[in-house]
Amino acid sequence: MLEGLLVDLVPYSKKFLELEHIWRNNESAFWSSGGERYIVSRVAIRRKAEEWAEEAERLGPARPMMFGMQTKDGTPIGFFAITWLLPHHRVGLLGVRIGDPNYWGRGYGTDALLLIIEFAFDWLDLRKVWLATTSANERVMRQMDRVGFVLEARERRASLMDGVWVDGLLYGMLREEWPGREALVERLGLHPVEQDDVR
Repeated sequence: MLEGLLVDLVPYSKKFLELEHIWRNNESAFWSSGGERYIVSRVAIRRKAEEWAEEAERLGPARPMMFGMQTKDGTPIGFFAITWLLPHHRVGLLGVRIGDPNYWGRGYGTDALLLIIEFAFDWLDLRKVWLATTSANERVMRQMDRVGFVLEARERRASLMDGVWVDGLLYGMLREEWPGREALVERLGLHPVEQDDVR
């Protein structure tokens, strides 16, 4: 378990999988997918999870690492993953979804991001992490700037989001650019939040 101030990252388990049908059918999927609107059943999600597990076994050391994201009281709110893990190049793609919009914009995602970066650099010995978003996702763009990611590429008019073409953005952080979790927690002013403050 990776313990943060607002969230913990734990092994992705059934309690997270059981909420995926909600998370994949709401606004969180729209933002994390770059504009796709899903209608996904529980059966389809279970089937996809089985396929993912089989694929992960085949990939060996390059298999994706999936964490469930939960509040300090154990409430599941989303997931964080390191995918496209390239051991030879020591690079990994970060993927995240906070499925419950009540937890957006309150520091939960930033706390989880700092945990996963620390894990990637200190435990997996990666030299670079990166993530993709769109120019419509202002929350993620602000977060990348605050945490110290660098905008490395812009793919013009890459995604159609509710009838509007938006750019695809790739952000990266090199190991030597990482000031450490404690330094960023202090700089960003992250602190524990009472559960009553969430809803």
